[in-house]
Amino acid sequence: MKKLGSFLVFVLLFGGAACLGQGSAGGSPVSTLASTAPVAVGQDQNQQQDQKQADKSVRPTPDQTPAGEGARATQEVKITPREADELFHSVDEILAFDSKQTGLPIKKDVKRKLTSRDEVVSYLTKHMNDEDTQRLRRSELVLKKFGLLPRDFDLEKLLVALLREQVAGYYDPKTKTVNLLDWVPIEEQEPVMAHELTHALQDQTIGLEKWMKKGEKDLAETRKDPTPADIENDEMDNARQAVVEGQAETVMLQYALAPVGRSIVDSPDLVDAMESGMVSGTPDSTVFKDAPIFLKESLTFPYSYGMEFVVKLMQKGGKQKAFADVLRNPPHTTRQIMEPDKYLSGEKIEPMRVPDFKQDFKAYQKFDIGAMGEFDVAVLIEQYAGKELSKGMYPEWRGGYYYAARPKNDAAAPLGLLYVSRWASAEKASEFAAIYAKSLAQRYKKAEEVADPRASKSAAPDSLHKTDLLTGRHSWSTEEGTVIIEEQGDTVFVSEGLDEETTKTLERELFGK
Repeated sequence: MKKLGSFLVFVLLFGGAACLGQGSAGGSPVSTLASTAPVAVGQDQNQQQDQKQADKSVRPTPDQTPAGEGARATQEVKITPREADELFHSVDEILAFDSKQTGLPIKKDVKRKLTSRDEVVSYLTKHMNDEDTQRLRRSELVLKKFGLLPRDFDLEKLLVALLREQVAGYYDPKTKTVNLLDWVPIEEQEPVMAHELTHALQDQTIGLEKWMKKGEKDLAETRKDPTPADIENDEMDNARQAVVEGQAETVMLQYALAPVGRSIVDSPDLVDAMESGMVSGTPDSTVFKDAPIFLKESLTFPYSYGMEFVVKLMQKGGKQKAFADVLRNPPHTTRQIMEPDKYLSGEKIEPMRVPDFKQDFKAYQKFDIGAMGEFDVAVLIEQYAGKELSKGMYPEWRGGYYYAARPKNDAAAPLGLLYVSRWASAEKASEFAAIYAKSLAQRYKKAEEVADPRASKSAAPDSLHKTDLLTGRHSWSTEEGTVIIEEQGDTVFVSEGLDEETTKTLERELFGK
């Protein structure tokens, strides 16, 4: 499933910095937002002093009060022209630091500009074109169908609120300019620049806009049916964004540790603490705290998992492998980001079998289609079964995709959904099928299991409650139509709100029934 950052101009970070989505044709900027400093655990007195110094560098939090715009306006103090001049002079020094840490060469000067909060919001919002808006609305409805967003949730409103609350700086690859914000205290700007100037070096090395556009293909907007290879590559933009932001986060933390003589490779405690801070969000961000799990995880994914990925590559092959090499040979799935060893080993997963979408859905109008990658199932399991179970299960994922559609004669009808998920074993497939079945009670007003004459004899009606496995074929009646969940071997088949004939056709094609 396309992450928020792949089609929105707003991609926000709660751990230090953020890359705004590269999806808009006009070119989207790369930004830094307010962060939470790492929390040290089990340190001696000297380590605690080091931690205080690191915290001072890592914590670019412009807003210390959780109140709304009125309270924020009374707290903000604009930096002076003299401070701005000092800030601009430090850009070259920090750029040189970033180049040394990454091995990426400085090919030209980076422009610098001081801007206001309102100018930032105006600039970002105007770069969200009609295509971005359509993708946002389409994805919002699919997320609601999966239950990953509440049915009455306003996604665009929340993202704009987060933007106004958290943005602290950005790099614009179109104008080659790092934008520093006039309300962020000067002592908090340096770690922001360490992050943003990493983006400038990436841009000078590979051309960020062009590089990100290689993963921009939207399967919902293509006329041809997607092939297994298309499904496999549907997460390419998500993986590339994690590389871009993971590298910038790594350099930012390295900049924070430099004054105390430590490095990111020998400080796993600080890496873990910083990642924890990203996931929990800034203490004063009530908007983020109240957001659904999917939004929290999606918005922090490129930074938390991205940084872990880059640190792992640094440990295995130094800065050459972690920066220049991975930009030349980037990962293309969230699985490779979440499990760096899979990227390093060159793991190849057999592409998923896909049906003849155009023929099988001839009575429907295509609405959206995409991969359901390892990250997607991790969040789905976390929401319905808890984070610990998710951590144990998501590495067992081996492929997945969805197809959402509406009847051609009824544009107002609820979305129909095909979802196919493949796992490492039949047992894991059954476990996932059981979790998905339990989600129905939360996603629909009414979800009643009904006797299914086609269900296998091994699929006892109460097997889900006894063993937490769901085997065979099960059927539920909901206010949006029939839901079928069927597990065969390592594959889970889900049909929601599709007519019986279409469901049977898909089952025959996918299972050879």
